[in-house]
Amino acid sequence: AGAAVVHIHVRDPQTKQASMEGALYAETVERIRASGADVIVNLTTGPGARFAPGEDDPALPGPETTLKSPAERVRHIVALKPPICTLDVATLNFGETVFMNTPAHLREMARAIGAAGTKPEIEVFDLGNIMLANRLIEEGCLKQPPLFQLCLGIPYGAPATPEALLAMRDMLPENAVWSAFGISQAEFPMVAMSVLAGGHVRVGLEDNLYLEKGVLAPSNAALVERAARIIHELGAEVATPDEARGIFGV
Repeated sequence: AGAAVVHIHVRDPQTKQASMEGALYAETVERIRASGADVIVNLTTGPGARFAPGEDDPALPGPETTLKSPAERVRHIVALKPPICTLDVATLNFGETVFMNTPAHLREMARAIGAAGTKPEIEVFDLGNIMLANRLIEEGCLKQPPLFQLCLGIPYGAPATPEALLAMRDMLPENAVWSAFGISQAEFPMVAMSVLAGGHVRVGLEDNLYLEKGVLAPSNAALVERAARIIHELGAEVATPDEARGIFGV
């Protein structure tokens, strides 16, 4: 369909719930490699960062809390050494919970990711996140040139608007490589906006279930194919996996 990178989350095959089980990541990566598909693997480190205060004592975690240590959140990265993994440089209200990534935890995760030889994709959800990311870059915690993902339209981060995208883009380091995405109905408008603003694009069922209004996407591939058409119609080209490796420095 044209994707150069595949971004991976895993689910428990029995419960169908999101999982952090290393064996599931290992099986998924092995299946991709065994298929012969020439794609760049990008594993998530996002799970394990939600906090919900308890009803009786807000200082204690409620049942929706998923907090794990930095080491637990990157254990599969250390073991599998993928070319890219996400690093969510963000703390924000996320639905009814808090998505929490403290600077100290981010430094520890960044060190482990770097030691594995993996390039962190720095996911940012608002302007303040970029301020923190820039500080971590200055400290030497993150590989150069930095790779950013601008995450737009997620409650309650930056909205999926041209103004928000451009404001975030303008705060990035001059040598940054960046991509952007919008969720739900903003997915394809943000594809066009990111291309026009000089960035790369991401689409997929994690962000949006619909191919167009009222039409469920039958697969990730269908979303990628539509994004590729938009890219071509704007006069740009879809990078091959080898070209993407050069762009991302992996």
